[in-house]
Amino acid sequence: MAKNKKRDTVLEEGAVAEEMAAEEAVVEEAPAEESDDTKYLRLAADFQNYKRRMEKERFERYSDGKKDFAADLLPTLDNFDCALAQDMAQAETERERALIEGMDMILRQFREALAKNGVGEIPSLGEDFDPNMHHAVVMEPSDRYESQKVSEVLQKGYRIGDKVIRPSMVKVAE
Repeated sequence: MAKNKKRDTVLEEGAVAEEMAAEEAVVEEAPAEESDDTKYLRLAADFQNYKRRMEKERFERYSDGKKDFAADLLPTLDNFDCALAQDMAQAETERERALIEGMDMILRQFREALAKNGVGEIPSLGEDFDPNMHHAVVMEPSDRYESQKVSEVLQKGYRIGDKVIRPSMVKVAE
């Protein structure tokens, strides 16, 4: 009987050891599953961040392209302004008046197209001098304007939203 008791104890210890090994295996599998879940969540978060970053870069490229295109058109707009600065009364013939009127309509459409795309003129005359918006070329005494006010606009400035495409070239009152 002592032999059987010893044998039963060994069998019980073996069974207990097997049970413990099985439980450890289950415990070890649980962190592996958590690890897979964690990996999946991390991968999903990385993908979301990637999508956001790509969307932001795409928007910035679009905005920069729009800004560059508008900057390329500004000299043409300046030339239209200079050409139309002529007084309509100086037109001697009906043909000259029609030509000036036609150019004026084209300029109006050009400005409307720029405005529709967010391009606007920087208000300058009589405004406080802002180095972010204005490029001061001359400072001169003025009876008409207070100190540090824009007294004359030499070249118009433009912006898209808050981004300056070209600062206004101005004279500033001392």
